[in-house]
Amino acid sequence: MITMDALPGLWRRSLLAWADGRRDTTTQVHWLQGPSLYADLRQPEARPSFAGVTGFDDLDTAQIAWMARQEAFAGRLAPAGQFFEWHRAIDFQPPAALPDAGRLWLEDGMMKEEGRDLPYLEHWHHDSGASTPCGALLLHEAQGDRPGLLVWAGNLFMMARGRKEALPTGACLGDLIRAAPDIATTRALLDCEISLGVRHDGQWTITASTLPWQEGRVLAPGLSGGQLTTRAMDARSMDERGARCQRIWTIREHEGDPLSPLLRA
Repeated sequence: MITMDALPGLWRRSLLAWADGRRDTTTQVHWLQGPSLYADLRQPEARPSFAGVTGFDDLDTAQIAWMARQEAFAGRLAPAGQFFEWHRAIDFQPPAALPDAGRLWLEDGMMKEEGRDLPYLEHWHHDSGASTPCGALLLHEAQGDRPGLLVWAGNLFMMARGRKEALPTGACLGDLIRAAPDIATTRALLDCEISLGVRHDGQWTITASTLPWQEGRVLAPGLSGGQLTTRAMDARSMDERGARCQRIWTIREHEGDPLSPLLRA
């Protein structure tokens, strides 16, 4: 039987199979699990080029349509009887009507997940080199009034920043975007960031993100006065001198290994 102690680290999905016979083996899925907090990024195939895109104002129709097909969420994983439930504090897609819960077990050299409330099967593979040190922070943006989460394991991290306002339950993000009356509404619908990255020589570099123009940029986390600071990396986050601004996060909860040694690594 799998316990929470066996789950921290990076998991990659190789298969999603539905009861009606549909199968997905092409979506790139990265689930980074901390002691209980986690983040998950799922990006579909046929991604268009985002060369030259620096922010929302540069997006074309094809790029927006692909972004709307992404799935990404972050929150807390908790045992629920013989199942596990992924509570979502942040969700790129509108909230689902049913909980995200499944049974986990080891078989054939992998972890399998079977849905509790929906009939599906997933195959997961653990990256044993990305497990420790492991920790996470539950955050709230001090000025932007958005939820946030930072989780790290080994040399990997995931950063999540939610929207100011939740989307309607059971809706489809693509439908909401197609019905948007203006670009400002489209921007607000897409403005939810869940990014995956690598720590190396003190640099926290984003390698994949729901906002693709963040890829290759540096998160630059810091601790000051009990708060977390990160670099704000969208095109509008500049001061009058053209320097990148910082986001300031209130730390609501810390779990696992301390962050401060990683900032000096």
